[in-house]
This record gives sequence, C-alpha cells and structure tokens, in this order.
Amino acid sequence: MELSEASGPRDTQVLLATTEAMELRRRDYHVERPLLNQEQLEELGHWGSATRTHQWRTWFQCSRARARALLLQHLPVLAWLPQYPVRDWLLGDLLSGLSVAIMQLPQGLAYALLAGLPPVFGLYSSFYPVFVYFLFGTSRHISVGTFAVMSVMVGSVTESLAPDEAFLLDLNSTVNKMARDLERVRLASTLSVLVGLFQVGLGLVHFGFVVTYLSEPLVRGYTTAAAVQVFVSQLKYVFGLHLSSFSGPLSLIYTVLEVCWKLPQSVVGAVVTAFVTGVVLVVVKLLNDKLRRHLPLPLPGELLTLIGATGISYSVRLKHRFGVDVVGPIPAGLVPPEAPSPQLFAKLVGNAFAIAVVGFAIAISLGKIFALRHGYRVDSNQELVALGLSNLIGGIFQCFPVSCSMSRSLVQESTGGNTQVAGATASLFILIIIIKVGELFQDLPKAVLAAIIIVNLKGMLMQLTDIRSLWKANRVDLLIWLVTFVATILLNLDLGLAVAIAFSLLLVVVRTQLPHYSVLGQVPDTDIYRDVAEYSEAREVPGVKVFRSSATVYFANAELYSDALKQRCGVDVDYLISQKKKLLKKQELKLKRLQKELQKQAAASKDTPVSIDVNTSDGNIKSNNMEGSKAEQVSTENELQKTAAGGQEDAKAPDMCTLRALGLPQPEFHSLVLDLSTLSYVDTVCLKSLKNIFHDFREIEVEVYMAACHTPVVTQLEAGHFFDASITKQHLFASVHDAVIFALQHLRSNQVSPVLVTKL
Repeated sequence: MELSEASGPRDTQVLLATTEAMELRRRDYHVERPLLNQEQLEELGHWGSATRTHQWRTWFQCSRARARALLLQHLPVLAWLPQYPVRDWLLGDLLSGLSVAIMQLPQGLAYALLAGLPPVFGLYSSFYPVFVYFLFGTSRHISVGTFAVMSVMVGSVTESLAPDEAFLLDLNSTVNKMARDLERVRLASTLSVLVGLFQVGLGLVHFGFVVTYLSEPLVRGYTTAAAVQVFVSQLKYVFGLHLSSFSGPLSLIYTVLEVCWKLPQSVVGAVVTAFVTGVVLVVVKLLNDKLRRHLPLPLPGELLTLIGATGISYSVRLKHRFGVDVVGPIPAGLVPPEAPSPQLFAKLVGNAFAIAVVGFAIAISLGKIFALRHGYRVDSNQELVALGLSNLIGGIFQCFPVSCSMSRSLVQESTGGNTQVAGATASLFILIIIIKVGELFQDLPKAVLAAIIIVNLKGMLMQLTDIRSLWKANRVDLLIWLVTFVATILLNLDLGLAVAIAFSLLLVVVRTQLPHYSVLGQVPDTDIYRDVAEYSEAREVPGVKVFRSSATVYFANAELYSDALKQRCGVDVDYLISQKKKLLKKQELKLKRLQKELQKQAAASKDTPVSIDVNTSDGNIKSNNMEGSKAEQVSTENELQKTAAGGQEDAKAPDMCTLRALGLPQPEFHSLVLDLSTLSYVDTVCLKSLKNIFHDFREIEVEVYMAACHTPVVTQLEAGHFFDASITKQHLFASVHDAVIFALQHLRSNQVSPVLVTKL
C-alpha cells in the first residue's frame, strides 16, 4: 500500500514530463522556402511603392460633415455633454466638484502668494481658466487651476521685473505695496496672455508632440527642483522675514544664505503659527489615509485650517499683538477685463515659452495617466489649445498662468468625478466665494498659507527617491534627472529647463554614437543569430562574419560604425589595403623597368651597322648576308615585344594580384554579412560609408552582403543611387540566414540556386 502511494507521484511526474515534451514537439515548426535576395523577394511579394495620401488636400475640402467634425474636435463639450448620463454621473460630479473647490480655495490663496500677487488673484485664476477648460478640454479628470510649479515660475518673473526695491517711498524705506502689486498683476496677466498665445498657436499647428522631448526623468527632476524653489520661497513667510528680491542664476542660493543670516530676526508668532498649521495638516492627511474606506469624502483639512486660523487671528489680533503678517483686504466681486500690455511681450517672451511648455507637459502627462486608467483618449493638440485658451482668456481677466494640480486631480477622480462637470461645479463654488465669502479671510496669516504650500509639496519632494530607483534601473535616466535638478536649482527655472532639454537631446545623440556592436553567431539548429559574446551556444559560421549595430547608422556615427566593423572582424583592413597597393606598385615599377630595358635592346639592335660590298663577283653572296641579318633583326624585335606583352599580361592577371600571390596574410573569412535590421533611415553619409565598406573588403577578397533591410530603407537606398553594376539588389537578402547560406553556396559555386534555407 505504501509502495503504491509512493509510486503515484513519480508516475504523475513522468506523465507530466512526457506531456510537456510532446507539447514542445508540437510547437516545433517546419519551414521550406527558397533562398531570397531583395530582387526575388520583390518579385515574389509583388512589391510596389505605397500610395501617398496628401493629408493637406483634405484641409481645403468643405462639407457639412467636415464642418461638424471640426466643430466637435475643437469644442469637445458639444460631443459629450448631450450624451451625459445624468442619473449615473451627476451626483458624483457634484460631490467631486465640491471637494475640489474646498481644496481650491486655500491653494488658490496660497499659490497667488507664491506668484508674488495678492491672494484674491489666486481665486480669479481658480475660476475663469477652469470654466474655459470645461468647454474645450478632452481630459475628463484633471483639475485645471493654480499649481505650485507654475506659480513659482510666475513669481520668479514678477519679482525680477517688479522687485520691492523699485517701489520704495521717498521718505523712508517702506515699500509702496499697492503700486508694486498693481505692476506685478499687470506683468502676470500679460504673461498669461502670452503663454496662452504660445499654447494655442502650437496646438493649431499640431505641435503637441513637443512634449515628447520632455522625458519622464526630466519632468520629475524639474518638478522636484521647482518644489525646492517653492519651499525656499516660503521661508520668509514661515519666519516672518523681509528678504531682498533675487533673480537669475544662483538666486536660490542667495535667498537661502539671506534667510540663514536673518534667522535671529524671526517673528516668533509667525513661526509658531506655521508650525501648528503644518502639524494639523499632516495629522488630517494621515487620518484621511487611515480612514479612506470609511469616509465618503476626505476631511477638508486645509479648509478647516483656513477657517480656524482666520478666526483665531481675528480674535487674538495676531497682526497687532505678535507682528504676524496677514493677507489683508480682499475685494469682493470680479474685476473687469483688461487688455494686456504688448510693450511687455519682449521682456516676457522667453519665460512665457518655458511656462507654456512646462504647463502643457504637466497637464498632458496627468491627462494620459487618467485616460489610460479609464479607457478614453486624450487629444494632445486639443489639450494644448484648451490650456492655451484657459490662460489667454484668464489673462484678460487678470489671472496668472495655470496648469493642472496632481493632488486636486486625484481628489476629483477618487470622490466620484467622471467628467469636467466636476470642474465646472468647482469653479461655480469659487465664484460664490469670490463674490460673498472671500472678504472674510482678510485676517488670515500668511504663515498659514505658507504651511499649506509646504505640506502640499510632500508628493513632489518624495520624488527625490527617484535617485535610488533610477540608480538600479537606468543610470542614463538618472544622469538626466540629476542634471535637470542641479541646473534648475542653480540657474533658476527658465534657464534650468533650457539646459535640461539641451542635455537630454545631446545625450540622445551621444547614445547613438556609442551603440552596442556585435558579431553574431548561429544558434544551433535554428535560423536565429545572436551575439556570440552573450550566447555561449551561438557559433560563428565558418568563413562568414555577421556584424550588427544596435543603432541606426547616420552622419554622426557612420565613421564609428566602419571602425567598429573593422575592429570586430579581427583584420587590419586598412593595413592590408595599403600593403597590397605598395606591392602592386612595386610590380608595376618593375615591369616598367623591364619594358625600358627591352626597348633599349630593341633600339641597340636597330642601330647595328650592316656592310654591303658592291663587288660584282661577290654581289650575290653579300646580298644574301644582308637579307639574313634583316631577318634576324625582325625576329629579335618580335621576341622582345612578346616578352614585354607577356609581362603586362602577367601583371594584369587576377592570380598575380591576390593577397596570397603578393605574400600577404588572408582573412579567416571569405564573406561579410551586415545585419541592417536596426536601420530606420539612411542619409548620404551612411550611403557613402556602406559603399566604402564594400570597396575596402573586396580589396582584401571578402565579399560583402546586406540583410534584413526594411522596405523604407531599401527605397532610400534606391533614391540615393546606392545600387549599381557592382552592388546590386542580389547583395541584399531578406534575412541574415539567407545571406549566410548564399555566402556558403557562393563559395562552392558561382551559380545562385533557390535551395532550401533551413529546416526547423
């Protein structure tokens, strides 16, 4: 009984092993096909150039269907709002809009302070752009409005172009805050209009792909550095200090040094207020994380802190008793629209473009994340237009540039938001606050807003852990992250972004110049070729070298490709060619000397004197001797000519020009196969490089073949007149294995026969 129980598992294992072996055998496949070069492949597949579709022709077509499609494309709300499922989504969108508005209120006030503007303008920037995006946006979940990174970029512009020092009163060193704030508002609104113009213009010309040049490591490194900039900019409110305005490179370092220098002058009331506010916000966020499953809506910690701090400040009179700086009067109602100042465009154009690109990059990144999660599509070009119109119209109503917030977007999604109806609901709540409630927050301490900003930086500052993960995953991406971070910290946000993009693109070029070159070998019993240095079972085919580069070959790396090829083949091609030319030149000089000697001998024989005796008695005999000497002379000239001609024929004979005949070492292989499967395009430099490879290796008696070219590359080879009498499409094969088999057969026979390539 025990024996049968023990043998049961063994029988099961044997049965499973047999089943797996049968399954693997069933997966084997058998292929029989003729050997195919490019000409045969085109004939077999009936190749023809693909018909080109001229999309620009459709731009000038006019029809009702096209007009409707254009309207729905550029005004997406008309496409989804009529189909809005009210019963299923309305309640979730309303609750989500309320939750976002509760977050938007304190963040709007705080981020306006971060932009160097009066807090009420943060509320304006939380109303107009959100409603405009509701009409034109394609993402259903992102929350458009004030954002820390955008605000600090705006703040760097306003504080550099309108510093406190420019608004000092004549009588004393106090700052005329009203004049300063008016100038900064004018700068910020004009900047918003210019940002909007850039974004709309780029979107209309379908320039949305520009964001692809901002890789994820670059964006994360940039936003992390921007978070550090935001943190440092709020220290003056946390400690209640009055700092100088710094701008340009190293401004962050100067600000930190001044904060450290003035720490003894800190206002204790401001420090205590910021500390208590920060502790309360952190505790509320921890409670929200712990009780997420049990709470229908997250606790509005920021709003509760805002209300509580305002009440305490009003009752205790923090400003007068403890010197804590407060927000000040907040006007009720909306401001009338105002035209931008075109004379400021020249000063703002560089910063505007940087802000436009960064704002769009953040918005489209979040939009695509939510689109993938919920199964819909985000149009990057329309997003650019929507964000641009939000900033353009917002700038006319004295808003500063906005983007989308990650924290608010996550709240909008998690609280049941399904469409931008949630965003429109949030903007209406903000409108009510602007008209009726905003003026109640005039006693709100600025230290509270600074604490709200700093606590909300947690997510971006946690991106510092990217250093550890990128060190393990990809150190080139880590280098991009670090360069972006350091450049943004040291050079400020605008120059830092420019340096980061330039470095990222330069690194792409450098990586194409340093690809992985490999000599391929055949995996046994397959038509698969892999790097012999990586696959221990891969074996080089005797007499055939197969070479491959991991990157496309173009002007920046064509010479490096040729050098690597000659190095990996183990043959000093240039040395053999130079030695061969020297020896052939020596032979040619030797033959020329021989010809000269023969010509001298011929000339000497012609100049030999012949005596003729006219004696009649001996006339016949003398005449016979003269004729005989002429005959000898003619025969000697003929022999000399034959000898010279024979020498020339020997010099021209192929056997006399071979490496073996010249006494030079021969390569260990007779054929070279270039695997060009990684080529995505070819330029003129690549064409010349490939032709030189054919020429050089043929000089050392190695025939060159190409394999696995994509059809567009073949078309470009034809357009560049690469193929001629010496290099034809018969030198280009459908696969590496085809080229290898042809090379082996060609060694045995000069005839090309469609033989079986492989059996698998």
